[in-house]
Amino acid sequence: MKIEAAKKGFETSRKPIQEVMYEVGYSDTKAFRSVFRRITGLSPLDYRNKYNREAMAG
Repeated sequence: MKIEAAKKGFETSRKPIQEVMYEVGYSDTKAFRSVFRRITGLSPLDYRNKYNREAMAG
């Protein structure tokens, strides 16, 4: 559930990864990255680069 919210945050905003992570309820960067990678197969940064519409347009 939290990772789905984070994915949406990465897809629709340019907020820093830390900010999105805190908004969805994670305070441990290492744990967040680990869970995110296990679920999506990508690091948060790679996910944003692949799916963020603003990043693609810019």
